[in-house]
Amino acid sequence: MKWLAGGLTFLNFATVCGLFLGMFGGLGPVSATFALILGVAFAFAAFFKTNDRTPSQPAGESRPRKYRNLVTWTLGSIFAIFAVRSFCWLFYVDGSELKIQSPVNLGDLGLHLTHINFFANGVHLWPSNPIYVNSDHLRYPAGIDLFNAILLKSGISLIPGLVWVGLLASLATFYAFYRWGGAFAIAGFLFNGGIAGFQFLRTFKFIDYQNVNYVAWKSIPLTMLVTQRGLLYAIPAGLILLYQWREKFFRSAEQDRQSGPLPFWLELSLYASMPLFHIHTFMALSILLVCFFIAGDLPIRNQVLKLLLIALIPATFFVFTVSDDFHAGSVLTFHPGWVQRGPGNDEFKMPFFRFWFFNFGILVPLLLTLVGLLGYRVWKEGVRWGRKQPEEIAFVFGATAIFLFTFVVQTAPWGWDNLKIMIWSYFIVLPLLWRELIVHWERPIRWAVCFALFASGFVSLFGGLAAGKGGFGFASRGEVDAIAAVVRQMPVEARFAAWPTYNHPLLLNGRKVVMGYPGHLWTQGFDKYGETNELLTKFMQGAPNWRDLARTLNVRYVFWGREEKANYSSSSRPWEKTTALAASGPWGAIYDLEKAALPGQTPPSAATQ
Repeated sequence: MKWLAGGLTFLNFATVCGLFLGMFGGLGPVSATFALILGVAFAFAAFFKTNDRTPSQPAGESRPRKYRNLVTWTLGSIFAIFAVRSFCWLFYVDGSELKIQSPVNLGDLGLHLTHINFFANGVHLWPSNPIYVNSDHLRYPAGIDLFNAILLKSGISLIPGLVWVGLLASLATFYAFYRWGGAFAIAGFLFNGGIAGFQFLRTFKFIDYQNVNYVAWKSIPLTMLVTQRGLLYAIPAGLILLYQWREKFFRSAEQDRQSGPLPFWLELSLYASMPLFHIHTFMALSILLVCFFIAGDLPIRNQVLKLLLIALIPATFFVFTVSDDFHAGSVLTFHPGWVQRGPGNDEFKMPFFRFWFFNFGILVPLLLTLVGLLGYRVWKEGVRWGRKQPEEIAFVFGATAIFLFTFVVQTAPWGWDNLKIMIWSYFIVLPLLWRELIVHWERPIRWAVCFALFASGFVSLFGGLAAGKGGFGFASRGEVDAIAAVVRQMPVEARFAAWPTYNHPLLLNGRKVVMGYPGHLWTQGFDKYGETNELLTKFMQGAPNWRDLARTLNVRYVFWGREEKANYSSSSRPWEKTTALAASGPWGAIYDLEKAALPGQTPPSAATQ
């Protein structure tokens, strides 16, 4: 626990310190190195102040049997296979190509690379949005990308930084799940699924059967931990907070509730800074704290209230920062039914019972049984304000509240994104599902239930890891490097007009464009990006008022490369004769709209062919 607390504190404080230092002049080698030094100092303090005591066992629970160690080590080996395969080949060089391991990560990784290089270019923090001209500030909880940018500026190359952050975060996630819920919780994370994977019994092929359009409950490791980089920090940090609150509120003597395994300053920092890394996790943890306040006694309520009040100002600041000055709040809508009740053409839409059983399988009746048994216990014993509920009731109450929130409130334009909150209700109940229900059954029944719970996810996990053994092409290495060399001399705040896509070489070099991939803009709540795209298209086609359009879109440079030639093939390209050629090469050309063309300037052949 000491190493986990120290590692999370290092990442957290290095990132937050880098953010504040970057507000004065952007990230540089000196500020990045200083941020890492401060992170190390706080990590040492966290390491020595964390109380790594032997976890206390609830009344009536026997000590783990020796055979469980074999299960844990087996799961650890599988976790290692997943981590090495997913992160050592996350983004790599293959000859003249830049490749990725997972096709699921195609669009997401492009956005994260944009953020990392954008921060590393030295822009003032918190910066304007690099993928949308009509957004004053970056609308994304990009804390983990900022950390990678800090590593990049301190001398650690991009790809090794991505690999080591992924591997160490996987180790932290494994250990955090182990301390939170043992082997069962680890299996629940690795092998979540419903019944889709049981197609293996018919085909005998390892395929990610859950990675299809109509399955909502996809593999969490493959489709969330790898692609949603904020979860690399948020999952282990959230789990250590769950562990802290369980030990502090429910397993400590009343006189010891002032402090749990973690010192209060560490608990506060992990919770209050969470919006910078993953705002959905912050929402889930906040709902859980409110439930503890309701289900707890006076000492618990005092501790919860103390944490919430002290965290209010820093947490609000971080929410304000990553939400484009609270403008992203407009994406919250009342939408009961989650994706099961999507619009007519929604890919996940199914009849009620079919949706929940197909996606979650036996998990649904197990959870209903658990909630029913605990609910009956509460009804039988009665509820009295001020009396502390047992930990299993308090945590199930919190998990239920989180689930109901995600069931009726849509937190993003794409309903599937609610899973970023819903997974926490799942993580919370995993140890309770085992301890309060499954462990009391005979061993053959236990193994049968575990098979029904995890077989589909097991098949899908290994099927996903086996996909694309040769990798998937992402970008041209030569093109990205050549463009990096020429744009390095151009102002970092300048905005380019270019074709909107997720892997444009300008974006991969951290440069600002009029608009990026439309899918990213939609999920961030920009519902008028279509109008911007129309203006951009008119400009790139060389409309008579292209100068006015350039001013409207805040365009400094026009990029004319492979994608632009293919998608704006009928363009008259008026800037070639009237504006200065800033750079050119086999990749295309860049024109500076603030400078006039030189006498006798002609467009390079690469830009016209």
